[in-house]
Amino acid sequence: MLIHCSQIQLLTGSSDRSIRLYNPSKATSPGSGLVQTYSAHGYEVLDIAVTDDNARFASVGGDKQVFLWDVATARTLRRWGGHFGRVNCVGFGGEEGSVVVSGSFDATVRLWDCKSQSTKPIQVFEDSKDSVSSLHVLGHEIVTGSVDGKMRTYDLRMGIMYCDNLGRKNLTNALQPMMTFAYPTLVCLDSITSVQQTADSNAVLVSTLDSTIRLMDKSNGQMLQNYTGHTNTEFRIRSCLGLGDAVAISGSEDGKICIWDVLEGKVLKTIEAHGGKVASAVTCNNARKEFASAGADGNVIVWGSTQQG
Repeated sequence: MLIHCSQIQLLTGSSDRSIRLYNPSKATSPGSGLVQTYSAHGYEVLDIAVTDDNARFASVGGDKQVFLWDVATARTLRRWGGHFGRVNCVGFGGEEGSVVVSGSFDATVRLWDCKSQSTKPIQVFEDSKDSVSSLHVLGHEIVTGSVDGKMRTYDLRMGIMYCDNLGRKNLTNALQPMMTFAYPTLVCLDSITSVQQTADSNAVLVSTLDSTIRLMDKSNGQMLQNYTGHTNTEFRIRSCLGLGDAVAISGSEDGKICIWDVLEGKVLKTIEAHGGKVASAVTCNNARKEFASAGADGNVIVWGSTQQG
């Protein structure tokens, strides 16, 4: 299950192929507070991204499709196909969310023009050596995480790709022009499950399958801090930054939610959640000082301010 948090509403997607919009303030009992349901996917929904004005959202999943939706009418505005495997992640870029960016099991990142009627991508990046598991778009940069253990930053203005190796034996940084590579199969012990840039775009929070989250400096590829205490060795678990990038939050395969101080790296709080089942995703609402978690138990839980304990 995955979630996206706006000012007052939650958007969820899950393995039942549906996307649901909730108003948590009206959720007086489990299953209540439902505002709208969006149905079009033929397989599980794997990621959701929402425009800044909350008017549209994009969704991707196991059906290899990228959908663009109108929130109010629950109508699909665009449907793009072209990926050769499940689509794992999606984000918005460009002016007023005019571009949708998707990353796939086929090891490619594709850019789609929301204003065009064309069903073909406007650009394709084929640098990953394995499945693209996560991406985050901020300004003119796209950061991607891959199962090959590498974080790639695409600077669209400069036409340059930076590649950081997050293998546990060496953390290296390389600068390359944007090029096309073949697609071999590679398995890495430190596969990346989640990436999120800081608000100032100077660093990236990166989760890997060695039960470690790292804060990476984008300018030189060096690790600024690391966060441990959770379990993540098998499943894709999303982490996030919250409260003005003061805390890092992540789920865990034992159902716990862990919250760390970003600067010091120490655990501020551990929360028992989701009945001991995998807590797969977290998202933070900085305006309301709340965050939400989703788990394999099928529940979404909204939590109060982490500053209040």
